Amino acid sequence: MYQIVPIAPGEQLTAERAGGSPLKKKLAHEGRPLVMAGMLGFLLVVAAVVAWCYYSISPRQAQLLKNELLDLNKDGFIIRNQARAVIFTMTFRSGTLDLDSCSKEGSILSCTQSDSGKLNFFIQTVRPKDTVMCYRVRWEEMENKNFVEHVMAYNDSHWYGGAETAIQYWPIRFQGEEDPRPFITSDVYANRNAFGGILERYWLSSNATAIKINDSVPFHLGWSEKNRTLRFQARYQNSPFRPPEGQQALPELSYRVCVGSDVTSIHKYMVRRYFPKPIKVPSPEVFKYPVWSSWALHKTAVTQEKLLRYAADITKHGFRCSHLELDDCYTADYGEFDFDPQKFPNASGMFEKLRQDGFQVSLWTHPFINYDSINFGVAVEKGLFVREPSGELPALVRWWNGIGGILDLTNPEAREWYTSHLRMLKTRYDVISFKFDAGETSYLPRQFSTLVPLSDPSTFTRRYTEMAIPFSERAELRVGYQSQNISCFFRIIDRDSVWGYELGLKSIIPTVLTVSILGYQFVLPDTIGGNAYPNLTADGKNGLPDRELYIRWLELSAFMPAMQFSIPPWAYDNEVVQIAQKFTQLHETVVAPRVLELAGEVLDTGDPIIRPLWWIANDDEAAYKIDSQFLIGDDLMVAPVLEPGKQERDIYLPAGRWRSYKGEHFDKGPIYLTDYPVDLDEIAFFTWVH
Repeated sequence: MYQIVPIAPGEQLTAERAGGSPLKKKLAHEGRPLVMAGMLGFLLVVAAVVAWCYYSISPRQAQLLKNELLDLNKDGFIIRNQARAVIFTMTFRSGTLDLDSCSKEGSILSCTQSDSGKLNFFIQTVRPKDTVMCYRVRWEEMENKNFVEHVMAYNDSHWYGGAETAIQYWPIRFQGEEDPRPFITSDVYANRNAFGGILERYWLSSNATAIKINDSVPFHLGWSEKNRTLRFQARYQNSPFRPPEGQQALPELSYRVCVGSDVTSIHKYMVRRYFPKPIKVPSPEVFKYPVWSSWALHKTAVTQEKLLRYAADITKHGFRCSHLELDDCYTADYGEFDFDPQKFPNASGMFEKLRQDGFQVSLWTHPFINYDSINFGVAVEKGLFVREPSGELPALVRWWNGIGGILDLTNPEAREWYTSHLRMLKTRYDVISFKFDAGETSYLPRQFSTLVPLSDPSTFTRRYTEMAIPFSERAELRVGYQSQNISCFFRIIDRDSVWGYELGLKSIIPTVLTVSILGYQFVLPDTIGGNAYPNLTADGKNGLPDRELYIRWLELSAFMPAMQFSIPPWAYDNEVVQIAQKFTQLHETVVAPRVLELAGEVLDTGDPIIRPLWWIANDDEAAYKIDSQFLIGDDLMVAPVLEPGKQERDIYLPAGRWRSYKGEHFDKGPIYLTDYPVDLDEIAFFTWVH
């Protein structure tokens, strides 16, 4: 490449300004071509030298900016696979590197300057095993800057992971243009556009690449549907994130990108390397027999009489029960830990009667104390609440049952106070466990302080999940952040009694697959038929979910790790009762033994119990897009009907030998079974034939 060196503006005028005799002017005029020729020759020599220097330096510079299969330039980097195809692209949106400041030492490529000043930038290559290559990336601003942003392209691949959302697709389908916002846990039932209560900074691609954002990053996520990109941003300004105490608010974006031979193996590597594992399997009873909850049936109107009648009806209709779940509003005020004597006049007698009838009972609980509760003053006096930024006054928060304080779970005294009241309930009434509701950071005040400062607000969610540990055999949580080692059941957020992808029946498989990829394997898929909320119930009668919807929901739930009823089958008719008996029996005898076997493996591997089809077919493009079928382990494939008015569906069978629940054999594959008949009282499932 040639560089053109321009003549300095004053050079052409020098002789004229010098003046001189006519003879000199004539000689000068006659000698001008020779001078011009000499200058041209000189310029050609200079250009040749510059070109030689450029070409000799360029390969060295290009080599410098390579690290294994990664190529770095001032605007970003790309990663190739072994076949040299580009599989990962990251663009530096908030600044460009000064490549002259870059150097390479061993496996670390580092730079000290960007177009906006000093920085600490490096990419370190790590090969943890023969089939995996990882790149540690860090961009840390050393001078004042509002944010650091890198933009990841989809690269024509399918992406999974991130967070539970209200409208859940598999693979991820980001819609519209969204500026980066705090990637923290929120109640997506209350705010349908937020990130959900189960959330991790982890994404996985069908290109066999995975990215994990570091815990220290004040992480915000945005996206562009038009550009097919995800926007990863680190910032402290206008953000709930805070720098660690004693540190400047200089943003740092750090993450690791790992590339493997296929999507399943790279996910297995990431889970084993970066996710904690549960330390024990929860109660086998919950895997085998349904949980029966008072919530969708009775809401806050539950009473002693209604709960006893509910239990009697369960027995009368021949159903098993792992435990009864007494939900919202059994106390006089929110934040108290004993029974409302008006609604439960003889709580001890009620528990004794339920025990005699073979029922264990769990109770609903939450981290709020409303201002009208007798415990509000106690908590203020003891300093148990999350406080306003000054730290002097408790901060009031609004939640779905009123206004009050929220316990500061970074405070050991608050944790002990809360746990001691739960232990008291457990001892006094022989309660088996608790349903821990809420826990999202969206219920913290906009500005707040805690005893132990929270750099990342979602650490509050982690602290809340720890409250379930003493009761984990049958405990239920609806939030999770770095909580995979909490050995209890994680319930996906409340579903509406509708068919679609927005918290409806079609959202269940994508949501369960997503939280499973995030490392949460002991999943409760919420109550069968949804919650029957007014105006959020499809074609229901008498306040019930639509009958067909209820049956299809029941069939799907039978193939989930655990089943949960609230609206009972006998609220409909005898046929629905018979279908429910058939599928609870199928769950107990066919599904639960396999799920329990896989649950034991989770402790060592973290592998999902409920798996996507690509888990066993990672060279099959069709398998990456299927969101209405799933695997239990590697050898049981389930294809429920999720559309109203349908008694058939298309089914995709990956390569291999499969036997249907009807006894049919399918040896050729992969194949589509179009309009495969599935009656209202059936669900299609297939077993792998070895």
